[in-house]
Amino acid sequence: MVSAIVSYIATSIDYIVILVVLFAQVKNRKGGVRDIVLGQYLGFTVLIIISLLASFGIAFIPQQWIGLLGLIPIFIGLKVLFEKDEGDEEDEEILESTNRFSSFILSVTVIMLAAGGDNLGVYIPYFTVLNTIELIVTIVIYYIAAAVLLYLCQRVSAVKGISETVEKYEKIIVPIVFLALGIMIMSENGTFSMILNWFN
Repeated sequence: MVSAIVSYIATSIDYIVILVVLFAQVKNRKGGVRDIVLGQYLGFTVLIIISLLASFGIAFIPQQWIGLLGLIPIFIGLKVLFEKDEGDEEDEEILESTNRFSSFILSVTVIMLAAGGDNLGVYIPYFTVLNTIELIVTIVIYYIAAAVLLYLCQRVSAVKGISETVEKYEKIIVPIVFLALGIMIMSENGTFSMILNWFN
């Protein structure tokens, strides 16, 4: 279904930079690629489940509250930015050291959830107009498209110039990417307006 492919691409563009940075960070880490793939799929699956529940009227999450997920990448970005260097351990992964959660897989899952919070605004109304067969086909296409996205981002991150740039300037690139992501998520979901209204 063309509409399924278009809707996936439209809602997944913001994943590209994040995945490229993550893959470049873990290229020398055992199991790093697997953790990113599993984390991305877990986060994506949660988004699909929430969208399905909401489309059937079982669950509803206000868009502004979804935007609060943007605080997660902001937290990670600030922690990396203000983290003190401890020697020249080049092989130490920045995202590993900023891991607030129990595993790297869970960290990636939460990041993908935060980045994909605005996807719900597309998935929920889209799912409501599909019949059962169309819905199943759409979800299968989404999962295949997610695999293609992961593969392409991994290939891009392996390009020598890109991986070297991320390694050399990771203390700058990682905070910028995650802070920008968090602000964008909160802005697009009207979360800043909601927070300002609390004080009015």
